[in-house]
Amino acid sequence: MSDNDVAAKRLTKPKLERPKLYKVLLVNDDFTPREFVVMVLKAVFRMGEEAGYRVMMTAHKLGTSVVVVCAKDVAETKAKEATDLGKEAGFPLLFTAEPEE
Repeated sequence: MSDNDVAAKRLTKPKLERPKLYKVLLVNDDFTPREFVVMVLKAVFRMGEEAGYRVMMTAHKLGTSVVVVCAKDVAETKAKEATDLGKEAGFPLLFTAEPEE
């Protein structure tokens, strides 16, 4: 083995894969007030009033809306926290986390 072969083996780094991203979806329902949904988006996802309103209206019109794309553990935590806020207030508000394609 030559010196170049040894040096090449020492400098080879293992390739690290990026973690898979997950999207948090807001699922529309006909019972949760729009203002409450916007308040949850502002509180949990740190959205502004206008951005929260746009996300809420997209879900209202299309059935679902992507709220945020992030790491799996963060997405699952945020989705659960937002859904729990709805349950505590007596609303069927639902956020889900699923892999981004």
